[in-house]
Amino acid sequence: MEFSIATLLANFTDDKLVARKVLEKKLGCEDEDNLEKLHIALEVLEKIGLLVKERGKYRRISEEGVIEAKLRCSSKGFCFAIQDVEGAEDIYIRESHLSNAWNGDRVLVRVLKEGSRRRSPEGEVKLILERANHTLLARIKQVEGGFRAVPLDDRLLFELKLLANGMRLDEALDHLAHVEVLRYPLAQYPPVGRVVQILGSDAEAAADIDLVTCKHDLSRTFSESILEAAAKLPKRLLKADLKNKLDLRNLFTITITEVNNDTKLVENAFSLERTVAGNWQLGFHVADVSHYVQPDEPLDRESIKRGRSVYLGDLVLPMLPDAVAERCSLVPKSDRLALSFLITFSAQSGEVLEWEIQPSVIHVDTALSKQQAEAILQGEARKESPEVIELLHNLLSISKSVKQARLSRGSLQLNLPSTQNPYFDEGILGAVVVNDSPVRSLFTEFVLLANQLMANHLSALGVPAIWRTQGTPDAEDVQEMLKLAINLGVELAIEPDVDIEPLDYQQLTRAFAESPSEQVLTYLLQDTLKPAVYSTTKGNHFGLALSQYIHCTAPLRRYPDLLMQRVYYQLLEHGRDRRTTRVKERVNLRHSSSHEEINWNVLPPELQQELQSDLTRVITQINDREKEVQEAEADLAGLQKAQLMKQRIGQVFQGVITGVQSYGFFVEIEVPATELETKNPGVPLRVEGLVHVSSLKDDWYEYRARQQALFGRKNRASYRLGDRVAVQVKSVDYYRQQIDLVTVGSDGMVKGLSIGGVNGDSADIYLGNDLESDDLEPYADDE
Repeated sequence: MEFSIATLLANFTDDKLVARKVLEKKLGCEDEDNLEKLHIALEVLEKIGLLVKERGKYRRISEEGVIEAKLRCSSKGFCFAIQDVEGAEDIYIRESHLSNAWNGDRVLVRVLKEGSRRRSPEGEVKLILERANHTLLARIKQVEGGFRAVPLDDRLLFELKLLANGMRLDEALDHLAHVEVLRYPLAQYPPVGRVVQILGSDAEAAADIDLVTCKHDLSRTFSESILEAAAKLPKRLLKADLKNKLDLRNLFTITITEVNNDTKLVENAFSLERTVAGNWQLGFHVADVSHYVQPDEPLDRESIKRGRSVYLGDLVLPMLPDAVAERCSLVPKSDRLALSFLITFSAQSGEVLEWEIQPSVIHVDTALSKQQAEAILQGEARKESPEVIELLHNLLSISKSVKQARLSRGSLQLNLPSTQNPYFDEGILGAVVVNDSPVRSLFTEFVLLANQLMANHLSALGVPAIWRTQGTPDAEDVQEMLKLAINLGVELAIEPDVDIEPLDYQQLTRAFAESPSEQVLTYLLQDTLKPAVYSTTKGNHFGLALSQYIHCTAPLRRYPDLLMQRVYYQLLEHGRDRRTTRVKERVNLRHSSSHEEINWNVLPPELQQELQSDLTRVITQINDREKEVQEAEADLAGLQKAQLMKQRIGQVFQGVITGVQSYGFFVEIEVPATELETKNPGVPLRVEGLVHVSSLKDDWYEYRARQQALFGRKNRASYRLGDRVAVQVKSVDYYRQQIDLVTVGSDGMVKGLSIGGVNGDSADIYLGNDLESDDLEPYADDE
């Protein structure tokens, strides 16, 4: 397996000595080539002072003033090292101090000059930990003596020397190609690459999926060794596999799946029964993937490398091969291993009374599609059994109680354009998006509850975990949002010196819902939310109003969920269920009743420390991978919108101003989509973009930040946040996902145009996440 310096160094935590044999296993060095690479890497890291060798083992040395960060560059050549720590200063890196690092690379930076009020700190790249650009999109050009690849991403300011490898590159001049980097720049030697695939004469001639997978280096296949490892998984359960598993095969159990390319992958199932006391006991069952994917084995290393499944329209790039999904998925008429959340609800109030989390074996009786389930809930099903119908209606009723409890504690629910979140949870926003589908709503409530209960359980027992955290919005951002809300007719106040609570935000969303500017106000509120991240340190999740929260319900598609299964099994296998061996009475570590009884360290200290180190080792990679996947999925959406908008050049749309800056204003327009253009023809596409001030030829416009408006000097016309405007589509740059718009007057004419004339400058509308950081000026008074 190929490894990076970052993954190598991640194995050194807590200032502990690590044996080379341990590193070989963790990094998957199984052949002579990789063993030699590891040997060289260890020698180099020792020579430059990052590692020290003691008694044949290695230890990490911490150096003051050296910081791990990720490079973010602009097309103008400005580069900054962005630290992982929230609120930490960005470090300016001059081109001469980049040490051949590229945009997106993870690096170690030595601080050379401390920052001041007007200046960022300045540093140099000491070591490249991990390369971000293993492959890239480039145009092929001919030079004296051969061919070069010119990256499309103009933040990569270099050209690659191309090896022909038997390809007729002279026939592909100026074509767009997928290029693999064979060697990164070394001293005076340029980088070297090879063409993997000719994509087309330009970006529009290439398939959007090809563009995205190439740009973000997303693998669409598994290697032979990984497929072979998946094929070797046992095809059936043995008696030994059922040891210490709760047998729940007698429970009537159903699954609900959405119709997409993931129909063979089913991770969750439901059962429901009455207890002796007359309450409800919900069984929320999660496929047991940890039984098959063992730590530090090839399948495990592949899943951490991919991090999660990627959803690109109809194409799903799975985290694990189909053979693993076929072995683990909760399909009908087969016995399956699961981790079962058995949650008891009060029959009267719907309150959660108690729960237990049990390794189990289940048997799914019925598989329903989302459409079938919705038909049942709407009373339109004719063929389904009474047992299925009753179960679904009872599940819906209980989910409404769960939702009410969630909202009562302050959990956010935002009225935003619907997105098909494949994980049925809080999504990338960290807050639940309102959904009209009762089945999705039902699923979401139980997924959120299971994640919450596992977090509560691990927290109460003091077990290490990968927590999902979301910080409290900054007070300054909140006050700025409230000022803008006043401009839009909503007068609310939150004391600036009082800690902001989720219930405060809930009050805001209720007030926004009564305003005609709800759409814009919700976007403003969304912008104040901090990104949700994974962390080995327990913390609050603001959007869900929880003091601890994790992900554990999608172990076939998300690596943190798989890790949490392993952690839980470690708890059950090695956790101490009594203070000392002299105590006869044991506590049930699988049950919520244990929370009040335990006042000792459940895990042995060595295991506690080992688990914490293992989680710390992968946390940076997990967060980085999540961002990369989000960018890829957003990129595809942007390309698809750009393609649709090319067909609408010259058309006029009504839109809403969603943001105002000194250089122009952002407009969101709704574009009707046909059945040929989208799988949801009844749902309009939402496209947001920027109308630049240079296209407003009828006056000279001044920006007023307090009012969030542009005002004309002569005619006193204005463009304010929340205003409705008419805009015309002028042109489209497909690859950059940019659309030129101009404003249109009440007479239908483009403002500032004379008959037969052409409006000089146009405006850019940015659809994807490809907006470059050209605003990253290093210093106001730099030379």
